[in-house]
Amino acid sequence: MSNALFLLGCPESPVQTAIALYLANGLKRDNIDVTVAGTKAAIALLKVSDPEGNYVRKTVDLDSCIENLAEKKVDFDLCFVFVRNDAGISYLSTLSSISDAKLFAIVFGSDADALASMIDFECEKIVYKTGHNPVPLKKRIDRVMKWDA
Repeated sequence: MSNALFLLGCPESPVQTAIALYLANGLKRDNIDVTVAGTKAAIALLKVSDPEGNYVRKTVDLDSCIENLAEKKVDFDLCFVFVRNDAGISYLSTLSSISDAKLFAIVFGSDADALASMIDFECEKIVYKTGHNPVPLKKRIDRVMKWDA
């Protein structure tokens, strides 16, 4: 079984939680084990939205996860970084230098295009300028993950 890491920042946009749960469901169907690293608020939203752990079973503190990755105590096959602001770009850049995972940038929010243009290293960019409606971003994820075939 493969494994994947999601990095979630501050959940100011409803799209983040919806897409994280949708993506976790798809990866689970593909027998990929998902771990979510996030802020306390981001993790709390996931746990309230998925109280029985049907989609997300493992959660960890964001800073502890970064520390463990940097110290090579853990790594993942896939990593999805949710990018809504400059902090997301910083986390994405950090992951590109400390992890061997195949890296995906899920870029959303009103500044999505500008943020995506700041990514100057190898990763799969999934970009849509939305904060409330997850459907256009979901469709882009389906294409990248080949779930729309």
